[in-house]
Amino acid sequence: MYTGDLVKIILIFIAMILAVRFSNMAVNKFFDNREKFKIVGEEKRINTIKGIVNSIIKYTIYFVAFTPILQTVGINISSLIAAAGIGGLAIGFGAQNLVRDMISGFFILLEDQFQVGDHVEIGNKSGIIEDMTLRVTIIRDFNGDLHIIPNGSIDIVTNKCRGNMRAWVDVGIAYEENIDEAINVLKELCEEIANENKDIIEGPTVLGVTNLGESDVVISIVAKTVPLEQWAVERELRKRIKERFDEKGIEIPYPRRVVITNKKS
Repeated sequence: MYTGDLVKIILIFIAMILAVRFSNMAVNKFFDNREKFKIVGEEKRINTIKGIVNSIIKYTIYFVAFTPILQTVGINISSLIAAAGIGGLAIGFGAQNLVRDMISGFFILLEDQFQVGDHVEIGNKSGIIEDMTLRVTIIRDFNGDLHIIPNGSIDIVTNKCRGNMRAWVDVGIAYEENIDEAINVLKELCEEIANENKDIIEGPTVLGVTNLGESDVVISIVAKTVPLEQWAVERELRKRIKERFDEKGIEIPYPRRVVITNKKS
């Protein structure tokens, strides 16, 4: 008797695992065919929806599979639901947090708060959304750490991928240099970079002198870029500015140490 029930439970578990695996394959194949949807360019949104659909199907399969398992071990699901109601059943199984996470995940998707591939800050965690299900959001930090955050605990989200991003570069020149000449050189260089770099939406624009430091005059440059490319644009600006200043003989000051020794004859 018990052997037959055990075999039945094992077979149900095997069927559940296979069903989840095949459903994931079918959903991934369905969503990967982007030409069918005619929404090229919405790759991040497609990946987000794909993760949510996989999550919904997975939990549905789990529910369908565990119902006969509970009946096999002698738990009458129908009478339990009738006696306590669905809410009481959820509480009885300690599923309050699970329900809260899934409801929060549904509203995150409905309100399009963030998508797979977005750079976000949630609480004290920051990184790229690597995956999202109805229950959890998975963030890959820039140092490689993987943060798994239950959707129900997400309070404030800062999405750093909505709209154009700002690239800001400060350039210091020596007090002895001609400021107007340096600004003209930077403007000429910025026009060249704007024509070459497709990630720049607006600018780069030379703002002028923004600070007088201890040993340098600071000139600031600002540009607007596509999301997640602001750091690459800043690195390119700094490299090109250094090379151009070297060509023009414009000095970028750096700390110097003079050692005076007193030699006695």
